[in-house]
Amino acid sequence: MFNFDETSRKSKEAMDTVLKSYSDTTKGFQAIATEAADFSKKSFQDAVNHFETLSGARSFEAVFELQTGYIKSSYENFIAEATKMGEMYADLAKGAYKPYEAPLAAPPARAPKAAAQVAPAAA
Repeated sequence: MFNFDETSRKSKEAMDTVLKSYSDTTKGFQAIATEAADFSKKSFQDAVNHFETLSGARSFEAVFELQTGYIKSSYENFIAEATKMGEMYADLAKGAYKPYEAPLAAPPARAPKAAAQVAPAAA
């Protein structure tokens, strides 16, 4: 028959799983937002420092060399940050899915009985 205690327990487990998933997801997004803000600040500061250095250059060759170095370092920093952010998003997705791995991997205990009861009625 219908067992209210078991239903209540399963309901509580499901709610705990959802809340844990939301909590982990929120923490992940906060970490990503913090990382993005830090990278933006660093990039802006690097640009300000570059333009200060660039304004003190005395020749076209020096300007060209400074600009080339800045673009190269900016590109390398961006690629490193994009890789790091990609890993953070992948970790976020893995963390959000983790609470659901065990319940989804385990087959339902009563599925065969329910299927057996439905099959004769359909025939």
